[in-house]
Amino acid sequence: MALPPIAQDPMYHDFADRRTFLGIPSFLNVVTNLAFLAVGLAGIGLCVRRSAIGARWAWSASFTGVALVSLGSGYYHLAPNNMALMWDRLPMSIGFMGLLVAVLTEHVGLKLEKILLVPAILFGIASVVYWHYSDDLRLYVVVQFLPLLMLPVILLLFDGPYSHRGYLLVALAIYLVSKFAEQYDRAVFAATANIISGHSLKHLFAALALFVVYWMLRQRRPRRPG
Repeated sequence: MALPPIAQDPMYHDFADRRTFLGIPSFLNVVTNLAFLAVGLAGIGLCVRRSAIGARWAWSASFTGVALVSLGSGYYHLAPNNMALMWDRLPMSIGFMGLLVAVLTEHVGLKLEKILLVPAILFGIASVVYWHYSDDLRLYVVVQFLPLLMLPVILLLFDGPYSHRGYLLVALAIYLVSKFAEQYDRAVFAATANIISGHSLKHLFAALALFVVYWMLRQRRPRRPG
């Protein structure tokens, strides 16, 4: 917060692929959000079926945010502007905060879920509301990138009670690829002969990263002490 305010770049809304298909503007940028819905619902279903899943409520919150991203992001891409972008970022903030609390709870202390989950989600929502009314992204940048920065640190410093936790690093790597695709939206669109844009690929790679997290939760087992 000691840095100068970070305003939303108006060019952020200028996506490479604005093609309309079946009457849907920016068709691929809209429909690729269905991948988030599929992963989010699968994750929610897993948390409902398995009561002993670890940080159950935090994982549930994270996957609920993922499922809602499909609606918020789909709505945003129909007519990109700052007002619609708020409905994209609100569920994203829930997803990021749920993920952070889940990983902290399972590696640092089981009591952290009860202490941190609600405040963390409220902080995530507040960061989006703060940006919306102040045009200052600093808090939202913290919400989006702090969990990603903390994830490898937590895995390095703390042992985990479950197997397959290395999948989290795989998910992080895939998510970084999605951010790279987002950054080079137009270049990817041109490189693929205008078949698919970097932003559409960003949705698919980000959903794949979340699927890896879901698969980790499905496959993992309690680790034996020692």
